[in-house]
Amino acid sequence: MEEFYITNDGIRLHAKLDRPSNEPGPVAIVLHGLTGHMEEEHIVAVAQAINELGIATLRVELYGHGGSDGDFAEHTLYKWITNVLAVVDYVKGLDWVEGIYLGGHSQGGLTTMLVAGMRPADFKAIFPLSPAAVLIDAAREGLFFGIPFDPHNVPDHLSLGPASLNGNYFRVAQTLDVESAIARYTGPVLLVHGDEDQAVPVSYSIDAAKKYANAKLVIIEGDDHNYHQHLDQAVKAVKEFLASA
Repeated sequence: MEEFYITNDGIRLHAKLDRPSNEPGPVAIVLHGLTGHMEEEHIVAVAQAINELGIATLRVELYGHGGSDGDFAEHTLYKWITNVLAVVDYVKGLDWVEGIYLGGHSQGGLTTMLVAGMRPADFKAIFPLSPAAVLIDAAREGLFFGIPFDPHNVPDHLSLGPASLNGNYFRVAQTLDVESAIARYTGPVLLVHGDEDQAVPVSYSIDAAKKYANAKLVIIEGDDHNYHQHLDQAVKAVKEFLASA
């Protein structure tokens, strides 16, 4: 395992590269979610399963999260998107890489969908896990995980208990177009979602699967947002998908 930083416009992004062999081959970029980090159980389990296929993984912590630079309160999806674009550029510059997969959980899954729509030719396949497209609707409707605000006059800060988010987070989210991103990516897609997810309703993945040109949807019965009940099923779905993608 190699631990290092990838720089994006002066911001250092904490990264860990696990490479099963020194032979040329593909790499899967794996992203965490909102408030998350690369060492969460579900992120590590997915990365390890991918490594078992002989595929390298690059786990990256994005702006304001984990060991990366930036203040959590100041992060936005624009910043995350440009972070991931820089990570993809870094990976494309590695002389041993033969193909790139992109996946992520929750807000990282949403970012995966948006970035794949921006540069569809760069990815062999993508795997959004519990992708949080609900965040865009929440920003437009003015109800963020039960906390109301005026979506037409977004406050400068919104308190989330011990943490807070700058109003720019919501202003940015209101501008994003997931459907356009979905239409632009025609490669293989795996969507994995628990049907008892209280953070992101499973209906978002069901809807996305219908709109993608080449999608597989795996619904895990009786499971939540982070697959606490059946993580093995989520991991198996990713492993089987990448084995055949």
